[in-house]
Amino acid sequence: MAHSVSPAPRDATAGAEEPSVGTLVQSAMADMSTLVRAEIELAKAEIGRSAKKGAIGGGLFGAAGVVAAFSMFFLFITIAEALTALGLPRWVSYLIVWVFLLLVAGVCALIGKRMISKIEKPERTMETLSDLPEVLHREAPGQRHRAVPEVSNGKVVLRGNESYKV
Repeated sequence: MAHSVSPAPRDATAGAEEPSVGTLVQSAMADMSTLVRAEIELAKAEIGRSAKKGAIGGGLFGAAGVVAAFSMFFLFITIAEALTALGLPRWVSYLIVWVFLLLVAGVCALIGKRMISKIEKPERTMETLSDLPEVLHREAPGQRHRAVPEVSNGKVVLRGNESYKV
């Protein structure tokens, strides 16, 4: 004959040993908070190391640029001395190199001036800044004297004025 196992009778103290749902949720929230804090600390440590390496690399690139710029003096002296070796007087050789450098500087200045003249004024910003005192004036609801820009399909359009686009 097979033996059947009957469940043990539950007593009132068995329910007290199991944590309540509130306790479980509170414990889970505490664990999540600890996990998030630990992840943030890990990210700070990793980013800190990466930022330090990036700063050192940027500094070394800057140092390389400064050394290369100062080495240009020696290049121009070498060019002047090469012209002297071709039979020109030394002062004429250095004068030729100097005039060449002035021409390069002039071309760079003209290109820079042309690029600066192509910079556009921030017209929309200037327009909205000129409207700022009017916007800051508090009006009663429904009594607005000027149209407010609306966003539609990712574009800003001022009601009643189709030329206002971002």
